Amino acid sequence: MAHSHDHGHHHHGEGQTEVRLWISIGLNFMITLAEFIGGIISGSLSLLSDALHNLNDTVSLGISLLARKISKRDANREKTFGYQRAEIIGAFINLITLVIIALFLIKEGIERFYNPQPIDGTVMFIVAIIGLLGNVITAGLLFRSSGENINIRSAYIHILSDALSSVGVIVAGVLILWYKIYIIDTILTLLIAGYILWQSYYMLRETINILMESTPAELKVPNIQTAMADVQGVLDIHHLHVWRLDENNILLESHVVIDENDLNQMESIKTSLKNLLGSQFNIHHSTLEFEFEPCEEHTESPCN
Repeated sequence: MAHSHDHGHHHHGEGQTEVRLWISIGLNFMITLAEFIGGIISGSLSLLSDALHNLNDTVSLGISLLARKISKRDANREKTFGYQRAEIIGAFINLITLVIIALFLIKEGIERFYNPQPIDGTVMFIVAIIGLLGNVITAGLLFRSSGENINIRSAYIHILSDALSSVGVIVAGVLILWYKIYIIDTILTLLIAGYILWQSYYMLRETINILMESTPAELKVPNIQTAMADVQGVLDIHHLHVWRLDENNILLESHVVIDENDLNQMESIKTSLKNLLGSQFNIHHSTLEFEFEPCEEHTESPCN
């Protein structure tokens, strides 16, 4: 009975995250419209860059929502592992668009530096405050879910960097209104772009590592090999591969050499190995191929 209750609770949390994503999409779309209009009226590049960034947020939230829905589909004959990687692909698309936007902002900022434009500080200030409020609400909505996975986290970083840029635009609006320091608009645009690139770099590295089936950073293959070889009855471990299916699932395959006389012990050796992998390395999906002599000893073996 308790089991089914937990399951329901899990789905309840999932549903909440999706509702929050929908609200966030609506909010961000309204902010984007306000900032585009405000940016054009005021002539502020940092406000327009904030609007662009916000439009990208809206799209990224949409991608996160779509990827989340796809990832829940059950495995089938074509997708035997299921659709869990959809969220990693969603995060990857989001991060690539963030990088493109950051590079575009740097280009625009440098051009504006050599060709300054007059800016209406009042419009810039008012619109930025509206933007900040929207971003803070959205960030609050997504904060709890952002710890779940890289897909929601990539959307959350979009929103957070947007809230920061809104704060910057407010400061710039004040400096332009009171002191006519128009250069602050350009400086701010470059700072926003730099922040986006810095945030995207680390998350892109993580998503690419998962898509490239790299060994998870926290695991060292030699350590796993040694621990597995120490299990009673194991003579040798080789052809060891460790990779991530998604953020939460680590997979392993390996060849295990045992003595021919221990054939009747094979199941208990396998159980010991699987318990070890689960408890020490958090690997709960492993494929172990047992053999009586290492691959090197017969060249026509499947190992080669």
